[in-house]
Amino acid sequence: MLLENKIALVSGGSRGLGRAMCEVFAREGADVAFNYQSNDKLAAEVVSAIESHGRRALAYRVSVTDRPACNKMVREILEKFERIDILVNNAAINRADSFATMTERAWTEVMDVNVNGLFNVTKPVYKQMLRRRGGKILNITSIGAVRALPTSVHYATSKAAVLGFTKCLSREASQFGISVNAIAAGIFDTDLGNTLPEKFLEIYTAWSSSGRLGRAEELAEFAAFMCSARNSYMHGEIITIDGGSVT
Repeated sequence: MLLENKIALVSGGSRGLGRAMCEVFAREGADVAFNYQSNDKLAAEVVSAIESHGRRALAYRVSVTDRPACNKMVREILEKFERIDILVNNAAINRADSFATMTERAWTEVMDVNVNGLFNVTKPVYKQMLRRRGGKILNITSIGAVRALPTSVHYATSKAAVLGFTKCLSREASQFGISVNAIAAGIFDTDLGNTLPEKFLEIYTAWSSSGRLGRAEELAEFAAFMCSARNSYMHGEIITIDGGSVT
């Protein structure tokens, strides 16, 4: 019960890493709210999984690119749950593309979700954490932000922005009892991870000490600790979970 009686908001919570975190956080005692893009069936499954642990669940079909909708979502969560103790910024997209053929539209789409979405969700949550003088913010970035991997330039750039966001916000937030940290995720067996070329996935499993892709629940278990009261002396850190990559 690492997160007993805590209230968590997970962006992009209907699948992949987000879904795993919703389920693990609920198992560890948290009530969980999450947003999702479009798949009502998957969202309903996550709500059922959260409730199966005896916890309350809220699901919002809201895009992180819609700032007014994000503000409204946070207001409604605060009305129903009274507070938000934990925010996990997980929502992200990738597009298989080379820089030479990348369109301005593709660049803008990835930046809008991965960077502007980070602002849109965090700002209203952060303001209520300031008033309460406490909270945990966990941002999910990627090893593609720090290593020269054959991933798309717009995705790597957007995830590198998450690093700067985490480090700088942690300085400001720590004086108010709010911790801000991040996980740099390797390649996981999720919808997003499997958008990568098959050849690259084969190379990755070969160079990884674990010899395989990660399982979403493996990251979620550590995320629960990072968002718990037991993790009391970490600020502005980027923790890599990638199965032991040698690059």
